[in-house]
Amino acid sequence: MNIYEVLLQDVKIPRFAKVNYNIRRGNIKNINDELEETIKERHVLERIRPGDKVAIATGSREIKDIDKIIHCLVQTIKDCGGKPFIIPAMGSHGGATAMGQEEILAGYGITSEAVGAPIKSCMDTIEIGITSSGIPVHIDKFANDADCIIPVGRIKPHTDFRGAVESGLMKMLAIGLGKQHGAATCHKYGFDVMSKNIMEIAKVVIDKKNVAFGIGIIEDAFHETYKLAAIPGEKIEKEEPVLLVEAKSLVPKIPFSKVDILYVDEIGKDISGAGMDPNVTGRSAILGISEPFIERIAVLDLSNKSHGNGCGIGNADVTTERFFKKMNLEISYPNAITSRDPIGVKIPMIMPNDYLAFKMCIQTSTKMDHGVGPRIVWIKNTLSMDSFYISEALISIAKKMPNLTIVGDLMRVTFDNLGNVNGWAE
Repeated sequence: MNIYEVLLQDVKIPRFAKVNYNIRRGNIKNINDELEETIKERHVLERIRPGDKVAIATGSREIKDIDKIIHCLVQTIKDCGGKPFIIPAMGSHGGATAMGQEEILAGYGITSEAVGAPIKSCMDTIEIGITSSGIPVHIDKFANDADCIIPVGRIKPHTDFRGAVESGLMKMLAIGLGKQHGAATCHKYGFDVMSKNIMEIAKVVIDKKNVAFGIGIIEDAFHETYKLAAIPGEKIEKEEPVLLVEAKSLVPKIPFSKVDILYVDEIGKDISGAGMDPNVTGRSAILGISEPFIERIAVLDLSNKSHGNGCGIGNADVTTERFFKKMNLEISYPNAITSRDPIGVKIPMIMPNDYLAFKMCIQTSTKMDHGVGPRIVWIKNTLSMDSFYISEALISIAKKMPNLTIVGDLMRVTFDNLGNVNGWAE
């Protein structure tokens, strides 16, 4: 036995039960029909002239139907005579390299062959103006050369700041299209004024360039497309805040007021800008701690689609060697430097495997009721909240909650010969 096994040998891992989280979800039957309908309703295709070079800007987050949305948009633009191409609008993500950003898009099924339009990826930017606060505004060179720009992105609460606009089309115009240079400039002034600066920078982009329209995407708690909204460029500033309010109402917070421990199977930049969404967990390195006031968080793995970017691990207390081996510092640190957030990439306690990570959280939890045992919630990731597991100590509480349904009996988790989770036993 190693020293960790010796120190933790008396810690008992409780039994778990699966629960279904009964929360509001969308009912879009056909993505293409929905997109075409909102475009038609807003009369935005009239802004594209035959022969126009159209830059479709899309970001680094994993959005459920993003490949279908981009493909449909490409075909719609071609049908009216436009010449669409795709640009990554993701600031410093992808290791702040053109190839890295193109690889992220490919991971979401966005390739020239799949969507029917070329991918133009670069990190070069052009300064196009200055905000009323004196901030220089940069945009992607290919976007600058286009006849018009169409940002396509998810509107949702940001992980590190609050404001009229947070994550969405305005942020994509201000930070995503600004590449590493623009992202660093916007983050330079801190999160307290981030929303204000995003709006000012995006307004310059809209005023100086032809932002024909944007496609705002709202997802539900099941990571399914809930709404698609075509917004004329000059109206994004007014309409995005309304969509943000709707998006916030769909965020699936962990439904308990007090949790001792949270186990998270995986985090990643494809899942959230903070790896795991603080709007779900209640823990943010920037915004602090809120309900459900979790004392210990263990992160077991890094998603493959994060491409080594481990930003957000600083919000965990314990992780595994498996995670640490996947984390690429040369990918993660440029993101942290650009966003002025070194806390997000701080390395927590590293355990050899899942088994010891579980035990370490229980051992170091000081606020649990030892009479009933640790109150543990175990999720796949913060985008997959339709079902999760809870420890025995939360069963009686869950039974009283109308939005939770307990599925099956209590089970014991099993581990393989390396000490990693491999299934369940009665």
